[in-house]
Amino acid sequence: MNKPKLRFASGIVSVLALALAFGLTNWLVPEQGLGTATAQSPGSVNVYSARQEALIRPLLDAFTEATGISVNLITASADALLERMKAEGRNSPADVLLTTDAGRLIRATEADVLRPVTSDLLAAAIPEQYRDPDGYWFGLGVRARVFFYAPDRVDPTDLSTYENLAAAEWQGRVCIRSSTNVYNQSLLASLIAHDGAVGAENWAAGMVANMARDPQGGDRDQIKAVAAGQCDVAVANTYYYAGMKDGTAEEQQAAAQVALFWPNQGAGERGTHVNISGAGVGQFAPNPENAVRLLEFLVSPDAQKIYAEVVYEFPVRSGVPASDAVASFGTFQADTLDLHRLAEFQSDALMMFDRVGWR
Repeated sequence: MNKPKLRFASGIVSVLALALAFGLTNWLVPEQGLGTATAQSPGSVNVYSARQEALIRPLLDAFTEATGISVNLITASADALLERMKAEGRNSPADVLLTTDAGRLIRATEADVLRPVTSDLLAAAIPEQYRDPDGYWFGLGVRARVFFYAPDRVDPTDLSTYENLAAAEWQGRVCIRSSTNVYNQSLLASLIAHDGAVGAENWAAGMVANMARDPQGGDRDQIKAVAAGQCDVAVANTYYYAGMKDGTAEEQQAAAQVALFWPNQGAGERGTHVNISGAGVGQFAPNPENAVRLLEFLVSPDAQKIYAEVVYEFPVRSGVPASDAVASFGTFQADTLDLHRLAEFQSDALMMFDRVGWR
């Protein structure tokens, strides 16, 4: 072998050795379920996304068109992405973590995989209750966790609050996801904030007594269970319902058989529990400026309109209308609890679920 070829071969071996040493082989060899990303460049940003590519890609393409910055996208479950960033440590190529629920963003902050960001634009566009006060994460879209009921079996005047759904009158009539679901963990954390530890634990125990079946499946499965007559009321996020109304024939049929109810809307009530999908900048982001530019783009009016139409969430930025599908659900009063406060009660919520037997 001549010297140029020898030097080239030695270089390849060195790169592979470093990749193995720092756990970076996922960037050289495709990893099943996570995809791959291209090599770094000044004009790129690496995004770890718990949102499906079909949902987020239109926004990322619009960002590239507007800025010329290419986006390297990896999608996986929220838990898998967090564990990946923790394992990668200082070698993580993640510039942006896109995920769902404030609870997951709080966990990412506590795991020290995000860095604080200061942006006047983000602060102006995002209401205070939907962003971390120290700049570690920012809401991009808002979702509400509501009731779905069977109109032929439930009089909507009998529905009222989250607290009332734990009353004896609903025994054996409710479908809801497991306690491992972060949406339910955040809901219980919000109840602790509003009703105190005793009131929230009594609610959780009442909900267990009122379950029509053992917790199973996702939010869409709860809605389908109401349509199938397995329960009379389900708890699920609004954007799943909107997706079903625009989904497969089976989903459309199920959605047509249920109706939506906004909890806690009476006089003096706090409003319906809402949460966010959002993002933060990676602690060791190789392209931090581009990461901030992406977050700022995602809260621009044009991007928020795309977000609303594609993801079926409420825009986090005021003045941007919801999609026609979501707007058809009607108006409601949202709980104004600062979502960063959920961090105070996440561990308490998990212990409560365990004590009351909510599996």
